[in-house]
Amino acid sequence: MDLRLTGPRARPRRWAATAAAVVVLAGAGTWTAAAASDDAPPVQRRDTVMDTGGARIDTSYFTTPGSERRPAVLLAHGFGGSKDELRAQAEGLARDGYAVLTWSARGFGRSTGKIGLNDPKGEVADASKLIDWLAKRPEVQLDKKGDPRVGVTGASYGGAVSLLAAGYDDRVDAIAPQITYWNLADALFPQGVYKKLWAGLFINTGGGCDRFEPQLCRMYERVAEAGKPDAAARALLEERSPVAVGKRIKVPTLLMQGQTDSLFPLGQADAAAKAIRANGAPVDVDWIAGGHDGGDRETGRVEARVDSWFDRYLKDDKGADTGPAFRVTRTGGIDSTDGAAQLRGASGDTYPGLENDPRRVPLTGREQRVTSPAGASPPAISNLPGLGGGGGGGLGQLSSLGVGLSLDFPGQFARFDSAPLRDDLRVTGSPKVTVHVASDSDDAVLFGKVYDVGPGGGSQPVLPSQLAAPMRVVGSGAGGGKDVTLTLPAIDHEVQKGHRLRLVLSSTDLGYASPTHPATYTVSLKSDLSVPTAPAVRTAASPLPAWVWWLPLAGVLVALALLLTGRRRASAGAPDPDLAEVPLQITDLSKKYAKSADRYAVRDLSFRVEKGQVLGLLGPNGAGKTTTLRMLMGLIGPDGGEIRVFGHAIRPGAPVLSRVGAFVEGAGFLPHLSGRENLELYWAATGRPAEDAHLDEALEIAGLGDALARAVRTYSQGMRQRLAIAQAMLGLPDLLILDEPTNGLDPPQIREMREVMIRYAAAGRTVIVSSHLLAEVEQTCTHLVVMDRGRLVQAGPVADIIGAGDTLLVGLAADISDALVEKVGALPDVESAARADGGLLVRLAAPAHAGVPATVPAAATATATATATPDGPAQSPALVPPSAGREAAAARLLAELVRLDVPVASLGPHRRLEDAFLTLIGGEAG
Repeated sequence: MDLRLTGPRARPRRWAATAAAVVVLAGAGTWTAAAASDDAPPVQRRDTVMDTGGARIDTSYFTTPGSERRPAVLLAHGFGGSKDELRAQAEGLARDGYAVLTWSARGFGRSTGKIGLNDPKGEVADASKLIDWLAKRPEVQLDKKGDPRVGVTGASYGGAVSLLAAGYDDRVDAIAPQITYWNLADALFPQGVYKKLWAGLFINTGGGCDRFEPQLCRMYERVAEAGKPDAAARALLEERSPVAVGKRIKVPTLLMQGQTDSLFPLGQADAAAKAIRANGAPVDVDWIAGGHDGGDRETGRVEARVDSWFDRYLKDDKGADTGPAFRVTRTGGIDSTDGAAQLRGASGDTYPGLENDPRRVPLTGREQRVTSPAGASPPAISNLPGLGGGGGGGLGQLSSLGVGLSLDFPGQFARFDSAPLRDDLRVTGSPKVTVHVASDSDDAVLFGKVYDVGPGGGSQPVLPSQLAAPMRVVGSGAGGGKDVTLTLPAIDHEVQKGHRLRLVLSSTDLGYASPTHPATYTVSLKSDLSVPTAPAVRTAASPLPAWVWWLPLAGVLVALALLLTGRRRASAGAPDPDLAEVPLQITDLSKKYAKSADRYAVRDLSFRVEKGQVLGLLGPNGAGKTTTLRMLMGLIGPDGGEIRVFGHAIRPGAPVLSRVGAFVEGAGFLPHLSGRENLELYWAATGRPAEDAHLDEALEIAGLGDALARAVRTYSQGMRQRLAIAQAMLGLPDLLILDEPTNGLDPPQIREMREVMIRYAAAGRTVIVSSHLLAEVEQTCTHLVVMDRGRLVQAGPVADIIGAGDTLLVGLAADISDALVEKVGALPDVESAARADGGLLVRLAAPAHAGVPATVPAAATATATATATPDGPAQSPALVPPSAGREAAAARLLAELVRLDVPVASLGPHRRLEDAFLTLIGGEAG
């Protein structure tokens, strides 16, 4: 029992670096209020940039009103993300009575610094200084001065921060890490084999090698070149892993690990559970359905369990239901109503580990010869790392449904089969087997996997969770070979009666680096297959399906609905011939936040894009840009309105989407292949004919030249970005969507990217680009759509928005207070006021005599000006204030400024896009 949770605690050990105060760069920060339902308290958000000594860290702090002190939660994001993706969870925790601090780690979001992969002197020290900041907040409960009651949670990269923070800072009281690692060296170099695809995705997702600390970049390049890790590489990653401080993690820990995860498999959580439990701390383990390879991340259930965990160990609520000591989600087929996988939980009173109650399964098979081909090509396929990681699918999810998608090449693997099973067998944990390996070289690499083989041989064998276990056998070429015990990946999988288990040892795997020199291995069995069963883990009874009760009534209602609306629905799905040449028209588009009945990510959005335009989609964080693009690409469906591309309504899988190309920041490439080979491999995966790729045309537009023949690992970040855009251009789509295409580029590279977009649109095609670089948008785009809080603020040609004349720059002879800025913004003729370089930006309201009452905000009239055409927006003259009206409003403004004692030095129009944008959204870009 940890008495520190309920009373004063002695804290002898602290980060030495935290003695220095955190410097708050943004002063008091920016406070905003989040929308809440009628029965939920409002959430206040404060955005602050903190200087931690090594970087400027962008933070958001969430609380609800009230004077009572409450526990705090540090909420960390995953690799490649930022604090923005955590807003909904942070608001939920705040409403549940916590003070929540989120932040963007070094090198991500708006935070500065190099990526250190959770360097104890970097990212982990930053977390400790954030705890310093929490200790000074009047809302936060303290156990003693400087020591707040605080928990830490996060997924993947953020999960490791949770563990490391608990190891380095005694003030952490409880943690809930998810789908993360205990030892990053073991995760990327399992059994001495280099996990090349995941390592490459790390680098690409981080923005390129130069975005990382130099020693990490050198390590990656060295290991990628050699094709295997060295001792220095292992040491570097281990010192940044929780295992380095495992003996110091002594707080209640909830470990939630993914079953479909070839990056951080279940063994990582098992090692963490054993180490932390040995320290005397309570530990619960939860195996969720999804992971880095896809599947269902069970977000709602996971967040609810984390909340309960903190209620118990931060609020000291002994009645909080923290769940069983061990829980595993099991997939039980397909729900015929919506096609989703049916999930059920199984639980046990104790965590069984990975070797519980093993059952011996005899295997048969003679000694076999296995060829390792030159260049390790073609490679066997067990998984496609990183694909489907958004949470909606992946090969691992398909395998749980009995679909086999693995590939082993004849002559490159050995196989050993069991007899048909006489009873059902539930495998829960890591199977083990001992084999004898001999080689004609001293360095042998094999990949072990256990298949579920159905009766009759007619179906494709299923590889549970699509996982393989690598092993490097050094010295297999001397003395007749070596006996090796292979621990196979941990899984939870039911093998049905009559099925067989098949052990396969392959010489190659797509996700890993194998020796490139040709070799021949001889493999034979030395033991039975040992299969853990964990019989004490029981699946919850399945409730009676709801359809038993509502199906008869639903049948009547559906029939009636079809009778009344069938004709209208049939016509709604037909193409609109009047829009056949219009690349995009969005009409009254709306999308609610998940699990919310009245909060919208996008609401009543309408605009139109024509051929040849480069349209900039602008808005602050949370404006709804990404949600709009996801709906446009058919990834999610709207709750209202419609999107038409060349007259066709967009739905998931719509054929017209073949005319759309998209680039999302962080495209992953295989670093050892050339640029051209990467593009050819991508196009082949689409299943479309090679002649339809228009590869040469796309490459000419991208302008990569001779670099196409070089390995991608030699590319600069700018070249990788252009290669990614060339990938999006394959097939020369008529509509090209680019999300932050210039992120991470230097000014010359940004200029090159600008020319790429302009050249592409010059041929009559259309480009939509979402970017936060306003100066670049101003030079690149012909038209703009500005969004804020899910709604359209303004749309039209760039020149019209910049030069509309309703934005004035008030030069100041001296600085003024925030209160005075608010008074200026509240003046009768003023729509908004915001600080800017050189003074104050003031956006004038439309005068009443111009057809719109002066009290109506511009956003309310924006839909009338939303249709962008080659000649400009189809604006009503009534919505454009005449120059005389603007001059009169400016004169009245000057008089009011003098009355308010504003030290005016000058007053005149201002026409930069950045300033127009700030006034359109009221000066809040974050």
